[in-house]
Amino acid sequence: MRALLVFAVFASACVTRDPAASLPPGDYEPRKEDDGLPLPKDRAAALRNDAFARARVWRPPVPPVADVDFRSNPPGADSFPPEAELVCKFLLKRSRGQTPKFYCVLPGGEVIKVKYGRRNPEPFAEVAATRLLSALGFGADRMFRVARVRCFGCPPYPQSHFSWLDSFFSDPSRYVDIAPATVERPFPGKKIASPGADGWAFYELGHIDAARGGARRAEIDALRLIAVFLADWDNKSANQRLVCLPGGEDPEGGCREPFAFLQDVGATFGPLAVELDAWRKFPMWADRATCRVSMKSLPYHGATFVDVDLTEGGRKLLASELTQMREGQVRDLFEGANFAHYRRGPDANRDLDGWVGAFEAKVAEIADRPPCPTP
Repeated sequence: MRALLVFAVFASACVTRDPAASLPPGDYEPRKEDDGLPLPKDRAAALRNDAFARARVWRPPVPPVADVDFRSNPPGADSFPPEAELVCKFLLKRSRGQTPKFYCVLPGGEVIKVKYGRRNPEPFAEVAATRLLSALGFGADRMFRVARVRCFGCPPYPQSHFSWLDSFFSDPSRYVDIAPATVERPFPGKKIASPGADGWAFYELGHIDAARGGARRAEIDALRLIAVFLADWDNKSANQRLVCLPGGEDPEGGCREPFAFLQDVGATFGPLAVELDAWRKFPMWADRATCRVSMKSLPYHGATFVDVDLTEGGRKLLASELTQMREGQVRDLFEGANFAHYRRGPDANRDLDGWVGAFEAKVAEIADRPPCPTP
């Protein structure tokens, strides 16, 4: 019953049964994705820890922030235009989380994750957060807003967390139109994980060693600060990812180019997510005088995020990137993520002027202040 209630609350799919309809020609055999870096079992933990100690967390953004089009989907040869209407075959595959999402196979075998629902905050928050993170130089998955996904074989309200229901209601003679929809593709790279360490926790950031090629303290503090900016309270270890960048595999084992980033950012711009009043009220600084940041007032008492006094270098790095954004770009960020059409909560959650004002006020909290004290 609870599962059916979740579907009723969040779903916005047009369900179509058509015995005469058939899947368009193509190879819909799921392509095996080698997304994990193979590590020897007896050395997996040591190699993972070594990679994390040498991980980067930020790269100078290309193009510069001022040149980013926040209304458009992520660029690239495999990009989808916003008006795209995709056709895919349903794939029964379980995933974490309670919000509506499912896996689907495109012609050619690529497996995509589709998120949907006008009352589901995750697609809205994740589109905005990933576009911002990517533009600023931090890693992020690629989120594409498309006009429609036509899923052949889908149950009426697909939700991969309840795979037993999906299996029961799936019907190859039916297609389901999800309109609009958000398609997720992962950040390029092979995941670096070991038993008990599928991702990374914020309290581990102190283990990154710049002397060994890892991120500088200023870059680490900028990452902490953007997480506070987004109110990224659901920061359990599984929601951050450590990857080996393409071409960075070490033939002797491990990775030469590890990169750590915020992977699941669907619970942002809140708490809980896409809540303008709550986001506006959450302060950037727990102690402005010492540049201390904290998430203890957020759900899970901050989860893996520990209170820390940030360096001036970290504050300046993030401020220098954020202040390049023009007011029109800030509006494009929220308009491109479709915030005006979010259907949950008070009208303020759909107020683009309110989101732009809150964003600029948070940027001012970071940029328009005295330098952080030298430790």
